Amino acid sequence: MSFKDWFREDRLPHIFCTGCGNGTVINCTLEAVEEMGWIRDTTVFISGIGCSSRAPGYITTDSLHTTHGRALAFATGVKLANPRLNVVVFTGDGDLAAIGGNHFIHACRRNIDITVVCMNNMIYGMTGGQGSPCTPPGAISTTTPYGMCEPVFDLSALAVTAGANYVARWTSYHVTELTKAIKVGLDTPGFSFIEAMVQCPTAYGRRNKLRQVSDMVTYLKTHALLLQKKQRMEEEGETVPADMFAVGEFVRRDRPAMGVLK
Repeated sequence: MSFKDWFREDRLPHIFCTGCGNGTVINCTLEAVEEMGWIRDTTVFISGIGCSSRAPGYITTDSLHTTHGRALAFATGVKLANPRLNVVVFTGDGDLAAIGGNHFIHACRRNIDITVVCMNNMIYGMTGGQGSPCTPPGAISTTTPYGMCEPVFDLSALAVTAGANYVARWTSYHVTELTKAIKVGLDTPGFSFIEAMVQCPTAYGRRNKLRQVSDMVTYLKTHALLLQKKQRMEEEGETVPADMFAVGEFVRRDRPAMGVLK
C-alpha cells in the first residue's frame, strides 16, 4: 500500500491555500506511518481548530476534529481508553501554544504515548491572520500592525523541559529529515513532539514581504540552523542571529510513559 492510499479522495479538492506548507507535512506524516507498517483500523488522527487541524478530514482512518486547543485532551482520552490504538495529533502554533498551552505542558509531563505533529506557520492562518505565540518579533499581523513586540514561544524547548520523550524540529523544506523525525517519533514510546516550520503565503507572507511561496520556503531554509552548529557557536562565544531557529533532534530519552501496553 502506498502512503497515497491513506487519503480520502472524495474530500478533494482540499481547503488549503495555494502554496501552503501543511500539505507537505501531511505527506511526510503519512509516509512515516506507511513505513511503520501501521494499518488504518488501529490508527487515529486527532486535531483541534485551525488550518493544520483540517488534516484528519483528508485521511482514511477514524479521526476527531475537536474544539480549539483541546486536541491533546481528546487524544489522551482515546489512548487511555484503548492503548492498542496508534494516536497522532495534528495541530498548529496557535491551537497548541495559546489556548492549548496548558494541555501541551501536561501531556509532555505525563509522557502520554502519542505523537504530536505541530505545523508552525507563525500566525493564526484560518481565523484572520492574528499574531500567535510564535510570530517572530517585528512581524506584521492583523493584531500586530506595527510589528510583534513579544518574544517567540520556543515550542520544542518547552516540550523538552516539560518531559517529552522525543522532540525534533524541521521545516517544510527539509522533507527527508522531517519524515525521518516523524517516524522516530511514531516509534518512540511516550510523548513525541515534532515541530514543522511551514510557509503561509496568504496570512503571513503577504504582510511580511514574502508574497511568493518560494520566498517563504527560502526564508525557512536560510533561517534554519542545525542544532549542533548553534550549540558550537554558543560554546565558542559566537553570536547566534536572533532571527535564526534551531532544527534537528532536541531529545530522545526513555522516561516511563503513560498509555503503553506492557
